[in-house]
This record gives sequence, C-alpha cells and structure tokens, in this order.
Amino acid sequence: MAVDYAVIVVYLVGMLAMGWWGMRRAKSKSEFLVAGRRLGPSMYSGTMAAIVLGGASTIGGVGLGYQYGLSGAWMVFTIGLGLLALSVFFSARIARLKVYTVSEMLDLRYGGRAGIISGVVMWAYTLMLAVTSTIAYATIFDVLFDVNRTVAIVLGGTIVVAYSTLGGMWSITLTDMVQFVVKTIGVLLLLLPIAVVKAGGFSEMKAQLPTEYFDPLGIGGETIFTYVLIYTFGMLIGQDIWQRVFTARSDRTARWGGTVAGTYCLVYAIAGAVIGTAAKVMYPDLASADSAFATIVKDELPMGVRGLVLAAALAAVMSTSSGALIACATVANNDIWSRLRGAVGRGGGGEEPHDEVKGNRAFILIMGIAVILIAIALNDVVEALTVAYNLLVGGLLVPILGGLLWRRGTAAGALAAVCVGGVAVIGLMAVYGILANQPIYYGLLSSLAVYVVVSLATPPTDAAVLSAWRERLAGNPARPAFEDGTLAPDPAGAKDVLNRRTG
Repeated sequence: MAVDYAVIVVYLVGMLAMGWWGMRRAKSKSEFLVAGRRLGPSMYSGTMAAIVLGGASTIGGVGLGYQYGLSGAWMVFTIGLGLLALSVFFSARIARLKVYTVSEMLDLRYGGRAGIISGVVMWAYTLMLAVTSTIAYATIFDVLFDVNRTVAIVLGGTIVVAYSTLGGMWSITLTDMVQFVVKTIGVLLLLLPIAVVKAGGFSEMKAQLPTEYFDPLGIGGETIFTYVLIYTFGMLIGQDIWQRVFTARSDRTARWGGTVAGTYCLVYAIAGAVIGTAAKVMYPDLASADSAFATIVKDELPMGVRGLVLAAALAAVMSTSSGALIACATVANNDIWSRLRGAVGRGGGGEEPHDEVKGNRAFILIMGIAVILIAIALNDVVEALTVAYNLLVGGLLVPILGGLLWRRGTAAGALAAVCVGGVAVIGLMAVYGILANQPIYYGLLSSLAVYVVVSLATPPTDAAVLSAWRERLAGNPARPAFEDGTLAPDPAGAKDVLNRRTG
C-alpha cells in the first residue's frame, strides 16, 4: 500500500497548496464567494460537475448498481437531468441577477419580505449536505489507513475546512478542477473498464445475473419519480448549485458550460451502475451494497491504480463537502447573521463597518467546525439528508420557480408556500416515516396550492419591484424603476430604491 499512500498524500497536500494559492486571489467579497464571477467554460464545467457528483453519486451510485443493476443509474441520472434543466432554462437569468444567495433572489423578486425564512431552510439543507458528505470520509479513510470513524471524519473534514477557509470559492474552484480530472481518470478511465474485464465482460455479466439487472426501469417507476422530484428539482434551487452559477463570466458560459457538466453526469451515472453490476458478479454476497465500491477497489486494482481510484472517491466527497460548506456559510452570514446585525444596527443608531472577506472566512471556519462535530455525533445520515431535501424541495421549489416563471406571484404567496410546504413535509414525515414518498408528494402539492391561492387573493407585487426585477434579469442591475416607472440613473439610485423596497 506504500505507493497508494504516496498518491493519496500527494493529492491531499496539493489540495492544501491550492487553498493557500486561492487565499492570495480572494481579496474581495465577490472573489471570495463567487470567484469574481470570472470562470470560463472549461473551468465552470469541471467545477459544476465536481460539486454535484459527490460521495453519494460515486460510492452510492456503485452501490445502487450492485443492488439493482443498470437501473441503479437513475439516482445520479436525475441529478444530471436537473443540472441540464437548470443550465438550459434558468442559468442565464440566474447569473444576470448578480446576487450571492437564493434568498437574495427571493428578496429582489418579492420586494424583500421572503428571504429570511427561506434563508433558514436553505441553511439547514446545506448544513446537512455538508455533514453527510463529511461522514463519507470515514468509509474511504477506513480502506486507506484502517483508522476509526472519528479520526477519519476529523482528518478529511479538517483538510476541506482549511482550504475552503483560506481561499473561499477560488480555492474550491481550483481544487474542484483537480478533483474533476482525478474522478474522470480514476472512475471512468480506470475503474470502469477494469471492473468489466474482471467480471468477464458484458456477456458473462448477463449470464451470471438475473435479467432484471439489465432492465432500465428495474428499480421501479415510483422510485424513479421520487428521484426526479427530489434530485432533479433539488438541482434547480439548491444554494450550493446556484453559487456555482454565480461564478460564470457570461450567460453563454452558464448555459453551455452547465450543459456539458450535465451531460458528463449522465455518463457518470451509467458508469457507476455498470461498475456496481460487475461487482455483483465478482462479490455476490456482500453484506452491504454500499461496500461494493471499496471492495472492488481494494481487491481488484493494482497498486498505484488503487491509490488513484481511492483519490477519485476522496475527490468526489471533497468537492461536494467544500461546495456545501461555502454555501452553508454564505447563507448563514449573508441571509441570517447580516439581517440580525442590520436590525441591531438600526436599533442602536448605526452599523459598524466590517471586513466582508474576513467575516465570510470566519463563518466558513465556524460552520466547518460545526459540520465536523455533527458528523461525529450523527448516526443515521440517510434520514438526516432526506429531511433536508424534503424541506428544500417541499418548501422552496414553488416560490423560487414561481418567482422566475409567474408574474402574478406575490410575497404573501411565497411566504405561505414556504411555511405550509415546510410544515406539511414535517408533519407527513411524522405520519408516514422519514423515508416515505408521500411527504414530498403532498408537501409540494400543498405548497403549490397555497402559493397560487394566496397570490391571487392578495394585491399584485408592486410595479416598481417587478420593473427592478425585470431589469436585473435583463442584466441591468443598476437601474431599477422608481414609483413613476422611470429608471434609476446610477448605482446609488438603484441601491436607494432596493433599500426602500426591502425595508
């Protein structure tokens, strides 16, 4: 294992070095949180693919292939479909808004009264996403170094927190590009063909396994539908995904770069399912499907290659973990803490100036420590992540897409949709069980119904707010409308209008 250890150590040291390099570039809030909105197509595509393809997509995707065969690709496949839908239909408009969080988008669209509740929901989602990604280090480091769970979580989590805190989005972008390359080589170019060959080829796999392993719908129509609701729609509204869209340097980059990343996800989904199917032929009686990835890597790959593939798995986990961490910290600082600090400042006669980069860096460190501690204490990560995704989709999908697609949607309708959808999801999980499908089905329906009814029953959104919103979507963030319909002539006027409209 000495060669494998060397590969992993070089990889981890490289991650820290890129964090240090990123620190030298992140001199402003924009540079720290969204890489200065300057990413070109190649870097944007690589980092977007890296953020959505994490440990669940790699280790979990292979596990689903082991359990269900080729239809096990559907979970990761729906993630790719969501990224494609986001890129083709919404990414250009999202990028033009020039905001930092989803809640800021809701404030702009609805006049400043929908952001705080959505910020709390989004913070809970990103926190649990970071926690579950951090827990995945335990599986990988156990294979690598035979260390206990707590040490593995602390080791992996500390490295991610270190490079994320140092350089923010620049560090995460650079490390994600390396992680994207490592994943491509390790999983697609090495593990996939080696696994198929070791299993005797596709003909032997078909001879050894039941026919349902090769049925594209073998996992079940209801399961596929649930994946679409949770993962495809989740890709459309998650802060971790939107924050990457904000890094694009142009509309074209956001649209076409995201389309390339989404297509890559579809290929990655099929690869994971095929690897899992091959593992089923070689190891038909594994105690856990999720151990299929580690088993085939440990037993079937030659030294050096084994280290690279394990580095690929580590890269998958780190990319999602770091992306969720900076998203969690951004929401906590910009959508929750800054509002509280602003309220105190107004009540106390003013707000003290502060260093925004230093503040965001501190929040990443604080959230990172919290993530590591929760990951050590938490046992049932599947249930925790399910709760987070159900709240995200059930509470925020309707007001976000409604704001983008329906002019008549109002702030009252958005707030009602968030509250009713969130409460419905929580209540139904208590009745049907956390892992049941009904909570997300009925939660979404109740959120949609309330959003439409309340929006139609309340006065339309102020014309000046809608005019300012249209200007932002058109790429003119400095020129919202005044009360009489004329446009603000300069950024100062624009800020004044937004301040008056958001209270």
